[in-house]
Amino acid sequence: MKTPLCDFVAAYEQSGAARLHMPGHKGRGPLGCEGRDITEIAGADSLYEAGGVIAKSERSAAALFGARATFYSAGGSSQCVGAMLCLALQQSDSRVVLAARNAHKSFLHAAALLDADVRWLWPEPYSLLHCPVTPAALEAALAALPEAPAAVYITSPDYLGNLQPVARLAEVCHARGVPLLVDNAHGAYLHFLPVPAHPLDEGADLCCDSAHKTLPVLTGGAYLHLGRGVLDVEAGQARAALALFGSTSPSYLILQSLDACNRYLADEAKPRLAACVKAVEALKADLEAQGWAVAESEPLKVTIHASKRGWRGDALADVLRRGGVECEYADPDDLVLMVSPQNTPGELDRVRALLARAGRGSDAPRTPPRMARPRQAMPIRAALLAPAEEVPVEAAVGRVCAAPTVGCPPAVPVVVSGEVIGADAADVFRYYGIEKVRVVR
Repeated sequence: MKTPLCDFVAAYEQSGAARLHMPGHKGRGPLGCEGRDITEIAGADSLYEAGGVIAKSERSAAALFGARATFYSAGGSSQCVGAMLCLALQQSDSRVVLAARNAHKSFLHAAALLDADVRWLWPEPYSLLHCPVTPAALEAALAALPEAPAAVYITSPDYLGNLQPVARLAEVCHARGVPLLVDNAHGAYLHFLPVPAHPLDEGADLCCDSAHKTLPVLTGGAYLHLGRGVLDVEAGQARAALALFGSTSPSYLILQSLDACNRYLADEAKPRLAACVKAVEALKADLEAQGWAVAESEPLKVTIHASKRGWRGDALADVLRRGGVECEYADPDDLVLMVSPQNTPGELDRVRALLARAGRGSDAPRTPPRMARPRQAMPIRAALLAPAEEVPVEAAVGRVCAAPTVGCPPAVPVVVSGEVIGADAADVFRYYGIEKVRVVR
């Protein structure tokens, strides 16, 4: 597999050319990577008008993933989420998007900027991070709308590793001529499993992958994939949509890492992933034998229901941290570990040993607070752009949410811009350690 972008930059670095162009470090600096950090010089191509080395690399990525087309992002999946929503709205007379509630806040930001009318698929029972969508529930939600929405939007896998039945949901959508958009930020590797399980393999129309989350790519590297469903999107449209949400100075270091990853995906990924999946399965089995409640999840996540063994998830994360293991995410209930083939067997053994020594915790069992569907008092766009103030959670009850208050991870809003914050929502905020909320003045 050729790496045209990496090859061009390496040749330029070796040429010794005087860099009378951006960036200001001129290829020299303390990090050691400055020599490969360039801008849109002659021959380097330009991300949003790609026709040279970047376009060649993207075509290689599309072939590897089986996509109709693939486009690079140096702004993570957040940039691609906005582009997906933009493309769906451009292809429809409707401004309505039907979305699973556990959407990343980048979806909310894009909906506000594009003035989309979001209707939520609500989790039953309520969960902040998990919103399972069945084909029957999706069919009922679509039938309840007065007209077909511009798109259905789901997150799969979610932050805890839960997978949606993408293939069956795509069938429901396509029967009504509605495109299915999938935030697959945590699942770029899924196409390269022994049995491919990527949203593109299951019929998604548009899909974004955070390559950096599960592949050997620098932070910020992501893909926007065009599937083979009901949307007819041209390359120029996709690039324009990405440009709307991205910097005009995308990092060439990130782009090179995406280019280099093509060689990894072509030559190494499948056998290494197969071995890694087996190693993670063995780790999960060992942890269950130790007495931990390990959730069903996508293959490279280990989600431990810490509260079922008397632990707070964040306290258990501290135990691991003191032992030299940093987890991906922890909250009062759960702890999440993300594994890739780049992890060593010794690192997984360290997890085994630390959790074996941790044993049972002393916390009393608890039930996460439930929240009813909030009332939408203002459009998302109006609330997000309105004058706002930050107030303590207790003072926010009865007020309208402005910018959503949530950390990353998990970046899933408790209350959405424009919704009225109820007492039950305040309980959820407090449960997840959120003490202040931005509300409309």
